[in-house]
Amino acid sequence: MFTEKVKMYLFNEPESSSARSALLLLVRLIFGLMFLSHGIAKWNTFHELTQTFPDPLGIGGTISFWLALFAEVLCTFGFMLGALYRLCLIPMIFTMLVAFLVVHASDPFAVKELALMYLTIFILMFISGPGKYSIDALLKGFMQR
Repeated sequence: MFTEKVKMYLFNEPESSSARSALLLLVRLIFGLMFLSHGIAKWNTFHELTQTFPDPLGIGGTISFWLALFAEVLCTFGFMLGALYRLCLIPMIFTMLVAFLVVHASDPFAVKELALMYLTIFILMFISGPGKYSIDALLKGFMQR
């Protein structure tokens, strides 16, 4: 039998709670840093990758590389800071959709699993929003004054 305090803790946390926002911040930072590591790895091998990067959209490997780099570095910083949060998530989601459905389409699931994991996290984070510990929440507060 649950005590009332345990029931309240497990089932009655309000939508805009500090705990929920802290959890969203933690998820943004953890997955942002993990995703950023892929962008930094691309940046560090810039010259090699621009010559061999896949062209899944038929726009050229170099442009595809720059778009992936944009999503994995610049947009990831916005995601982590909660700045233009949902706008930053759109290229990140698109990049993982392309990686999962096109670039790794014929690969075994173990190869495309990471893209699916990021895609799932980014979609869920898009739906949940950045929380109150974000630049967007700060800007919203200023704009309501």
